[in-house]
Amino acid sequence: MFERMLSFLKDLPGATGHRPGREDDARIAAAALLYHVMAADGVRHDAEWERFKTILAETYSVSGAELDALAAAGEKADSEAVDLYAFTSVLKRHLDHDARKAFIGLMWELVYADGELNELEDNTVWRVAELIGVESRDRVEARRRVAAHSPSAKKPSGDE
Repeated sequence: MFERMLSFLKDLPGATGHRPGREDDARIAAAALLYHVMAADGVRHDAEWERFKTILAETYSVSGAELDALAAAGEKADSEAVDLYAFTSVLKRHLDHDARKAFIGLMWELVYADGELNELEDNTVWRVAELIGVESRDRVEARRRVAAHSPSAKKPSGDE
């Protein structure tokens, strides 16, 4: 399923010939949401930043200066945003249901990159999932799957 997500994201409009700053660029929307969940708890751990860049690199087949530009564009877009809707509406238009579920899995990977689940991160993933049309059971299942494969993750104490 992760491979399908990568395929969908690589085929998105803006995946090639990307112009940083385009409001409808799905790559920037995805990077902004990933950055937002990473920064939700107010602390950006090195492990989270490295995972963020790895996800972008693997998803969009970018490296070096292009990777740095995409990461910076996502960070800038998130810092300038007043809400999440601008980003989630772009992803909802460009991703099918399975790809949106896979995107939530990527968000959980960032949440667990530091080995901890913070309630602000959990809330952010919940809000994004709701806005892109991913059901609660799919969101919880993605969290469980990522937590089970994260060696340092502290498992959630309870589910919805």
